[in-house]
Amino acid sequence: MITISESAQSHFAKLLSQQGDGTNIRVFVVNPGTSTAECGVSYCPPDAVEDTDIRLNFNGFDAVVDAESAPFLEEAEIDFVTDQMGSQLTLKAPNAKARKLSDDAPLVERVNYLIETEINPSLASHGGKVMLVEITTDGVAVLQFGGGCNGCSMVDVTLKDGIEKQMLEQFAGELTGVKDATEHEAGEHSYY
Repeated sequence: MITISESAQSHFAKLLSQQGDGTNIRVFVVNPGTSTAECGVSYCPPDAVEDTDIRLNFNGFDAVVDAESAPFLEEAEIDFVTDQMGSQLTLKAPNAKARKLSDDAPLVERVNYLIETEINPSLASHGGKVMLVEITTDGVAVLQFGGGCNGCSMVDVTLKDGIEKQMLEQFAGELTGVKDATEHEAGEHSYY
């Protein structure tokens, strides 16, 4: 579930040696499965471990994960890197915003996963987002733009040259096109 590098394990062991006996680390996700998901690591004293928690054994300590966070921490990596700027603990959890899906998951779930993990993070840099409204019987993904994308003059380019290209490539043989269902008229709802 979680990979912790040797350097990070050494770092945690050093930190934990200064804590009370039996203290481990807790790895968690706040707001898992949403665009606002945030990962974290904290101390976990023995009396803070719940019966439903998952314990992962590492060199000299356990990483404790709550059951709700577990599926969102699949393929997570924790590392401790040192460079000319100093030392830093890094936590990468590619599935924190959307639970990892199996290859045979329904098309709607796989399209939503792509939107949450790749498309929306890219659009967020411009204050935008997109959501799947439906997939028609003839394989067209109907999308609704929001935020900074609503009313943007570049939305057609974003749709055709970015999102549609990526979706048709990823879901070749399953999707036949992508359509925008957003009303981009100027008004209170538009971003200018």
